[in-house]
Amino acid sequence: MTDTLDIALPKGRLGEKVARLLGEAGMGAADLREDSRALVLESDDGTLRFFWVKPADVPIYVERGAADLGVAGRDVLAELGADVYELLDLGLGRCRMCVAGPGGALERDGVLRVATKFPNIAARHFQNKGRVIDIIKLNGSIELAPILGLSDVIVDIVETGTTLRENNLQVLEDVLPISARLIANKAAFRFKYAQIKAVNAALGGALQGGN
Repeated sequence: MTDTLDIALPKGRLGEKVARLLGEAGMGAADLREDSRALVLESDDGTLRFFWVKPADVPIYVERGAADLGVAGRDVLAELGADVYELLDLGLGRCRMCVAGPGGALERDGVLRVATKFPNIAARHFQNKGRVIDIIKLNGSIELAPILGLSDVIVDIVETGTTLRENNLQVLEDVLPISARLIANKAAFRFKYAQIKAVNAALGGALQGGN
């Protein structure tokens, strides 16, 4: 008897895209919706089980073995430093992590004040540049920080850049490209290799078919 694979899916817009991709790959569930009352949903053929969690929690479920596979953004993986395997770039939710602020903000001397939701990513980025920084951890309205003088720059996700331009801010440096990744628990990858390989191949095929 084949073991069922448990897959953690991120709630929100990204999760909706992943659900559609799973359907295109022939691995969907008839009721695979975030608003479903079922906590765990099985694929139509019964080989997969899905459950919805907050995007930032997906790597934790996978790393700890509560899920065999999961889908998480590269930003979440980089911030948490999750000990998982990254199997496939799904190309969903493409954007980029950037340093942004008023023009010339990076040229100021002394300690650079950096507001961000991603302190670990920001710290590594500036450490690699040999820049001394003061990290200000915020949970929302990041663009407001340099406008009100709380910070010199921000490190945040940029999609179109419209919000930055509307607030007289600009991208000063790219930090890393972001997209959704299929990730695997390391032990599950070893003991359920054939099943995981099949899921990986099916999703890869669906992605190629959509191009």
